[in-house]
Amino acid sequence: MSQITRESLMSLEGYAKARPAMRAEVMAHKKNRMVELGDHVTLIFEDEKTMRYQIQEMLRAERTFEESGIQDELNAYNPLVPDGTNWKATMMIQYSDPDERKVALAKLKGIEERVWVQVADQAKVFAIADEDMERENEEKTSAVHFLRFELDATSVAAAKAGSPIRMGIDLEACTVESTTLAENTRAALVVDLA
Repeated sequence: MSQITRESLMSLEGYAKARPAMRAEVMAHKKNRMVELGDHVTLIFEDEKTMRYQIQEMLRAERTFEESGIQDELNAYNPLVPDGTNWKATMMIQYSDPDERKVALAKLKGIEERVWVQVADQAKVFAIADEDMERENEEKTSAVHFLRFELDATSVAAAKAGSPIRMGIDLEACTVESTTLAENTRAALVVDLA
């Protein structure tokens, strides 16, 4: 899969004009790439389009136009673009009540490494989490994690051939049994595979 380059980004002025249409397009695109695991865990599977939008939004919010700042954003977000043998996702743990969230995040330590994906009858592939930095401490896990699911050639071929894709969480404090992805989500994720 291609990486986002400096030359492929819009200027701040160009993005300001294109932003409403691009935002609507990306929000619709994300709907097919979202997986809810239980009541409190949501994964958004990232790709070039979602990361391009994120970079453009960060440049806009920070009014960044200098080359070094632009490169910093590319360096931060390009690693979240799948490379053809994996899926990459942002995992969010969501509780609306702050006190309930604090208690839950303490119980959910290690959840980021217990999320799995399975194609057809292949072995479960557990997430490789937070390769950019540690997001857990002694007291709790973070509410946001970045996951990579590295697939073998057999799983890639099975996914591309239309096999079902299942996901779940194997953590005592948060077990989510096998959830089969909807066809629109399965189809969107297959596009990420070379």
